[in-house]
Amino acid sequence: MGKRLSLMQRLTASASRLDAHALQEEVEQRPRCVPLQQVRAGGCVEVVGRLRSVVYTPSETVPTLEAELFDGSDTVELVWLGRRRITGIEPGRRIVARGRVGVHDGHKAIYNPWYELLPTGA
Repeated sequence: MGKRLSLMQRLTASASRLDAHALQEEVEQRPRCVPLQQVRAGGCVEVVGRLRSVVYTPSETVPTLEAELFDGSDTVELVWLGRRRITGIEPGRRIVARGRVGVHDGHKAIYNPWYELLPTGA
């Protein structure tokens, strides 16, 4: 994005648009992170954003923990195989994740990503 919103834009923008803009600015501040809208399957990436949802999916074969990461431009599913819960992985939490992008249920996904929990309230 690379530009600040004008006073008029900030006053008339929806809360979700302002939040998306703030998340995109965070992506720009981290030199190794790429915007999710530029991410394609097959590449190794580092991304930053906020978890929108976290869902545990029980299974007889391999249980999975799935989290939707939003960076203001797009989303990616973070999928941990064999996990029921990970402390700190919860909706609203900001994280940095790194791994190879694949496809899960028709959406971009990173399986068993390396991740860093970012401080809350920052």
